[in-house]
Amino acid sequence: MMTNKVTQGVERAPHRSLFKAMGYVDEELKQPLIGIVNSHNEIIPGHKHLKQISEAVKSGVRMAGGTPMEFSTIAVCDGIAMNHLGMHYSLASREIIADSIEIVASAHDFDALVFVPNCDKVVPGMLMAAARINKPSIFVSGGPMLAGRFKDKPVSLSNVFEAVGAVKAGKMSEADLYEMEENACPSCGSCSGMFTANSMNCLTEAIGMALPGGGTIPAVFAHRERLAKYTGIKIMEILKENIRPKDIMSKAALENALSVDMALGCSSNTILHLLAIAHELEAEIDLQRINQVSSETPQLCKLSPAGDQHIEDLYYAGGIQAVMKELEYKLDTSVITATGKSLAENLQHAANLDTNVIRPASDPYSKTGGIAVLFGNLAPDGAVVKQGAVAPEMLIHQGPAKVYDGEEAAVEAIMSGQIVAGDVVVIRYEGPRGGPGMREMLTPTSALAGMGLDKQVALLTDGRFSGATRGASIGHVSPEAKAYGPIAVVKNGDIIAIEIPNRKLDVQISEQEMKERLDSEKEAIDAKQPRVTKGYLKRYAEKVQSANTGAVFQK
Repeated sequence: MMTNKVTQGVERAPHRSLFKAMGYVDEELKQPLIGIVNSHNEIIPGHKHLKQISEAVKSGVRMAGGTPMEFSTIAVCDGIAMNHLGMHYSLASREIIADSIEIVASAHDFDALVFVPNCDKVVPGMLMAAARINKPSIFVSGGPMLAGRFKDKPVSLSNVFEAVGAVKAGKMSEADLYEMEENACPSCGSCSGMFTANSMNCLTEAIGMALPGGGTIPAVFAHRERLAKYTGIKIMEILKENIRPKDIMSKAALENALSVDMALGCSSNTILHLLAIAHELEAEIDLQRINQVSSETPQLCKLSPAGDQHIEDLYYAGGIQAVMKELEYKLDTSVITATGKSLAENLQHAANLDTNVIRPASDPYSKTGGIAVLFGNLAPDGAVVKQGAVAPEMLIHQGPAKVYDGEEAAVEAIMSGQIVAGDVVVIRYEGPRGGPGMREMLTPTSALAGMGLDKQVALLTDGRFSGATRGASIGHVSPEAKAYGPIAVVKNGDIIAIEIPNRKLDVQISEQEMKERLDSEKEAIDAKQPRVTKGYLKRYAEKVQSANTGAVFQK
């Protein structure tokens, strides 16, 4: 079990001396060294309590005969970074997170790793690092925030964003907005809906890298702290059995996670992150295969923003294990998981405890999954929509384009009443390279929802929409504008045809006209400067690829 190269033997006396400078004793240095990767900070509600989670993990490691050593990585709060310069840095942080963990874990040769994430880019960044390092690893997140209450109804962060649009439209008072602001986020934890953070934590459990309950136990419950202790104990068992991330995150496990993604109605950003994780695993996922999984998987849950239920409701209904039990007929249950057992063994005692939250597979919300990938002359390499949160009347839509180079111009148009029923709002130069950083845009979608236009207006972008988004919001349009994608040459008034059930996204111009426009606009596209042209984002823009790759760096 012991493989550490930095504490054993005569020639490692200088190394042990440095450990002893920190108070470690010989007995600790003779045990396996377990790296605890903690993204704790005091700027993100999902991460503020992670010191407590990490301490519980360390207790479990010590109980099982290991020596825990904690180190940190960065994190960005998407909600706080939203709709200003900060959002350019969010997706880009994923690569820094993966790289920084690789550096520290490899430089100090830990025997095994426990990852303690919670929010949007941290979870996939850590999964990418785990795949890359491939030492025995396990995850325990900080858990979801509890839902708030406003006028005796459950609310979450997305409701506050939508309320801003309602105030602008004169449908809500500023006093009510303040009351909602005061009550929407009542505890620490990842924001309470099936937004990107909770989506990725649920999928971490579904893929087998976290213990049962990891995706849904609320942050403030003692059950979460107990789970963290068991996670610390379990990493020692995984180390003894030499079970590694690439053993757990097999191609079959990735497909299991995709099926759970579709059943839950997860954030469209999960596709971006699953592609990137698969890239690290050298187990490429084809976008057409994602559509196939979606077509074969029923949507069993409609959590906020698609419905009024929240992650705590999913927890009480039996959590991810209950969802997987409903899907057992189509999952590969032979895969190994972080429990050290197969998925089939894990699911033996799982049960759906509330069919109002988790519909039976025989009576789903929809016969197809919560996410769809669209193709057409506007998105030759694909675009992604959270179809489970789209109103039925917007699943097929045609309308004139209103085109904006960047989020700010689109938000100004929406807030000033320039967008009317039937329009298709096109927001471009927000891709991974063109933004740079592929900003998440919750403000325009929430403003339209708050104004009551989410069932009448579609949005599409080469950037991203938040997991808190609902409505016909189509993101990840690839190739992006800066990579000479067709979205770069859409003009005001062009008719855009959206057919989500048929997986189609087209602008109604001829192939010849499209070619002529792209040829004539090449110099203008080249001249278009990203909004940040220095520092890390300059280097990021030079290396990153369009969203259909998972926005990974060029090899």
